[in-house]
Amino acid sequence: MEGSGEGEGGWGVPHPPVRELPLHPAIAPLQFLLGRWRGEGEGGFPTINSFRYGEELFFSHSGKPVIAYTQKTWKLESGEPMHAETGYWRLKSDGSIEVVIAQSTGLVEVQKGSFDAERRTMELKSELVGNASKVKEIRRAFEVTDRELSYTVQMATHTTNLQSHLKAILRKL
Repeated sequence: MEGSGEGEGGWGVPHPPVRELPLHPAIAPLQFLLGRWRGEGEGGFPTINSFRYGEELFFSHSGKPVIAYTQKTWKLESGEPMHAETGYWRLKSDGSIEVVIAQSTGLVEVQKGSFDAERRTMELKSELVGNASKVKEIRRAFEVTDRELSYTVQMATHTTNLQSHLKAILRKL
């Protein structure tokens, strides 16, 4: 079909050939994150009812010094979509980690923090929370052990102090 872009990468651009790209040395310490993770979590906050959810994370690379990240959640009972976000993770030359996230709600985050390669832990604190009328701070902590990734998210708003918001355990597929 002329002009449809079928067999093309959109906008008339051919798909690049699929091949395994070498991992950029700058993100090699985060290699254990690469791949698809799936599991369940629970959330709550003083201003909302507690809830449980299913979740999938996907970490990939393109040979550049950054890891691409996508996340989606759904209601366990119905499978109905709940939340999605996408972004990039990168290690800085000083040994710290930086994560940039855009959420489906329109909120954006720039998170910076520490990374412990031996323990496979990351602790992130928001440097910027943009396009948010209520949220003023977000903290995320991740830990990977064997084939399991666990995380917690804390949040502060203009009316509540920093408190637990989300926690989940996911397994590598």
